[in-house]
Amino acid sequence: MGNSSHADAAAFRQAAVNGQVGIDPDHAETVLNKLRTGKDAVEALIQKAEELSTPPQIGANPVGNAMATKFSERAGGRESYADALRNLYTQYDEAEQAITTAMRRYRDIDEENAQPFTGQL
Repeated sequence: MGNSSHADAAAFRQAAVNGQVGIDPDHAETVLNKLRTGKDAVEALIQKAEELSTPPQIGANPVGNAMATKFSERAGGRESYADALRNLYTQYDEAEQAITTAMRRYRDIDEENAQPFTGQL
């Protein structure tokens, strides 16, 4: 379940780590709060979705066991709802890390540029 949004979030985080992006912390705080709210909501959904992967009690026979296994694998395996949520959580996490790193980078640049004017070296 490849997706370019994850790659975009990872590239943004890497650009922030490399110092290529700086974000004014005063303006980014609102975005950061929204990201964290979304991340928390997705985390709660992941916990609920993991309950879906518990095999249902269909019956103690070969057909019931096979169906229970099939339902369980579809609920929690690759390309499942839970997997999509985990991917979304990763994107939120990447974006959050990128913004906090870019905010820190902005502060560092601001302090460096202010040093000649404050007399602190």
